[in-house]
Amino acid sequence: MQQDLIARAETWLAEDPDSDTRDELRALLDSGDSAALAERFAGTLQFGTAGLRGELGAGPTRMNRSVVIRAAAGLAAYLKATGQGGGLVVIGYDARHKSADFARDTAAVMTGAGLRAAVLPRPLPTPLLAFAIRHLGAVAGVEVTASHNPPRDNGYKVYLGDGSQIVPPMDGEIAAEIAAVGPLSSVARPEDGWQILGDEVLTAYLERTDAVLSPGSPRTARVVHTALHGVGTETLNAAFARAGFPAPVPVAEQAEPDPDFPTVAFPNPEEPGAMDLAFATARRAAPDIVIANDPDADRCAVAVPDAEAGGGWRMLRGDEVGALLAAHLVNKGARGVFAESIVSSSLLGRIAEAAGVGYEETLTGFKWIARVDGLRYGYEEALGYCADPDGVRDKDGITAALLVAELASELKERGRTLSDLLDDLALAHGLHATDQLSARVEDLSLIATAMERLRDHPPTTLAGLTVTSAEDLSTGTAGLPPTDGLRYHLEGAYRARVIVRPSGTEPKLKCYLEVVVPVDDTPSLPSARATARDVLASLKRDMAAAAGI
Repeated sequence: MQQDLIARAETWLAEDPDSDTRDELRALLDSGDSAALAERFAGTLQFGTAGLRGELGAGPTRMNRSVVIRAAAGLAAYLKATGQGGGLVVIGYDARHKSADFARDTAAVMTGAGLRAAVLPRPLPTPLLAFAIRHLGAVAGVEVTASHNPPRDNGYKVYLGDGSQIVPPMDGEIAAEIAAVGPLSSVARPEDGWQILGDEVLTAYLERTDAVLSPGSPRTARVVHTALHGVGTETLNAAFARAGFPAPVPVAEQAEPDPDFPTVAFPNPEEPGAMDLAFATARRAAPDIVIANDPDADRCAVAVPDAEAGGGWRMLRGDEVGALLAAHLVNKGARGVFAESIVSSSLLGRIAEAAGVGYEETLTGFKWIARVDGLRYGYEEALGYCADPDGVRDKDGITAALLVAELASELKERGRTLSDLLDDLALAHGLHATDQLSARVEDLSLIATAMERLRDHPPTTLAGLTVTSAEDLSTGTAGLPPTDGLRYHLEGAYRARVIVRPSGTEPKLKCYLEVVVPVDDTPSLPSARATARDVLASLKRDMAAAAGI
């Protein structure tokens, strides 16, 4: 067994085109660290609907050039097998460690396979890649990014020609082609032959962002913006300047790309502490709102002044922003289908029903939301919003930021705020309050164990409320394909709901909680919020116990 492990490592080492990972693997072999070697060679990094995502390092279970070259070769083989050989593949990348290398390797493999390849000119937001696919008529696209994962991670996200991310069975078919790739020496990788795009795609994207705003709408909102050490600053500033908004005040410490993300534990606006510097900047600059993008700028977080919050600012939940943007689009006369993932707040359905527009629920992820027929607006609670599906068939943190700023400006002109509009929505549809229980694990088997425990011993009561239905989503439901998840509905006036699922991109088990508290009038809003907080806290506590996390 030990000799077999060493032999596999030596074979991998002989093929590795990257001196960094060759040195890393050689050091492990020389030190005789069999545990580390066994971990790195315990299978392969699996290609799925999220593409690839994992920790950087040597070996087949890590993100590295060897793994990426095989993934690119498998994707090229899939495209040729489906009659798209010779088509254009657009490649984008963020500013993480090795992203530029992975993008170049992908371009070389596509070129060597007889496809045409074009690479975005520098690290740019993921929505630019999704836009470029449709704009340039590509047959596929690849974005090298790990989004908001920790600094040690990178990833490989695949889009097909409609500009949306892959879904089953395409992921399995591509994975099979990857598995069939032979030695790396068999993968043609020319030194040139692909195109490096100029700024024309960025210009076309920025021209497109203008279309999400109403002509002549107020553009007065003052914004503090953080890119969280990612790639969003340049594009967001350009979009705001074109639209005529005041220049966003940057969080200087986080404005420029830095793959080490030195000021945050996790570069995700939802993580504790990630917004501390943004709030400190806001206390000095006194803006109307704070906007944060995640590192690849496909997500948008929003914070509002709140005298009762620590530091004077409160992060809005993704569900709150999703409802605000929906209400704003309805007010602007938007028609079509409004869609969301099943883990997002049911408030969107109430807004759509009242406005007489279509509504649809999908599985989690924009790969599903983007495929809704007649989509006009889509969102999911993890800070993702699609407001221009004809331009970007994916979540887009830049256009979402523009719409939030437009809405804040319109409200400001009337002496109102985003918080006031949230109150209006609660009065019209009930107070929809959401929260999340998220458990990060080092050992992925703990997630499977928790899901098995819940399936074998489903809770009968949560927060003192009887569980009236317990659905195992792995068997599929009416209108939804199977997915690894559980959904509970609870009795009572609060229309409480819990959904449990493993994260598709991080080593986390997630429980999504919602309660809907009836609201009679404005004076009763504080007590309704207190009730919602209490019920959510009880749900969180009881779900943690039920799942053993």
